[in-house]
Amino acid sequence: MSPSSKVAIIVAPNGATKSKLTHSTLPITPIEIAQTVDECRAEGATMVHLHSRDTSGAHSLEIEDNLRTYHEVKQRVGDDIVIQLTTEAVGKYSPEQQMALIKAVKPEAASFAIKELIPSNNERRIARDFFAWVNDEKITAQYIVYSLEDLKRYLDLTENQILPTQNHHLLLVLGRYSEQLLSNPTDLLPFFPTLQQVKCRWAVCAFGPQELHCLTAAALLGGDVRIGFENNHLDIFGQPAKSNAQQVKQLKNTLSMLNIGTYDANTFRAIIREC
Repeated sequence: MSPSSKVAIIVAPNGATKSKLTHSTLPITPIEIAQTVDECRAEGATMVHLHSRDTSGAHSLEIEDNLRTYHEVKQRVGDDIVIQLTTEAVGKYSPEQQMALIKAVKPEAASFAIKELIPSNNERRIARDFFAWVNDEKITAQYIVYSLEDLKRYLDLTENQILPTQNHHLLLVLGRYSEQLLSNPTDLLPFFPTLQQVKCRWAVCAFGPQELHCLTAAALLGGDVRIGFENNHLDIFGQPAKSNAQQVKQLKNTLSMLNIGTYDANTFRAIIREC
């Protein structure tokens, strides 16, 4: 792992639990999500992290809901942004349902929380077979870690060939267990010594009004950055942000002032496949 002069901006526009009561521009329907993704792409987003909702607006891993959202976004933006589907369970879906979703939709990319898909060593064989299939299908896997313990487990799983060592990405969630979900740039420090062992590209997401500071710190260390209303819908002053696209724009401008460029989707795809 070494610092890069370019990073990828990932946008997570809605998440699993927020609604328009949280923020009036939070996208819920497939059409709203597709429009938001297109706006974020225009401002420099490289990848989108998609959460589908059902007809009542609730988080859904149901196959039909996700097919509608995925294809609506794909039709709108084509290959101009990497489209990643979430498998977040929110205490509602089993590992079997999470895996079934990806097998049915076969998205370009998908995110997986290690603690959800492989909660114990008893699931290692099933996980190995599933993630081998993901790799064979050329689906870019993003493994999500919430703690240093999760990161060490990720390294163990790759070392023991439970997880493939190519065509994947890592996401560090800063401050997931902090009081009131408020992240701080110092939350990256406990990860950093172990992060030196990571061979793939990694990214950071953060909660609360210090999100931009956390992402800037990560980018200066060579990490990719995830922004958007899923983790934080406030600006740096603690007020509701104008939109997801505005958050992407501000992040890109901040990176530009630090001479950090951003990858376009095709370049990022090529880099990830070489990992």
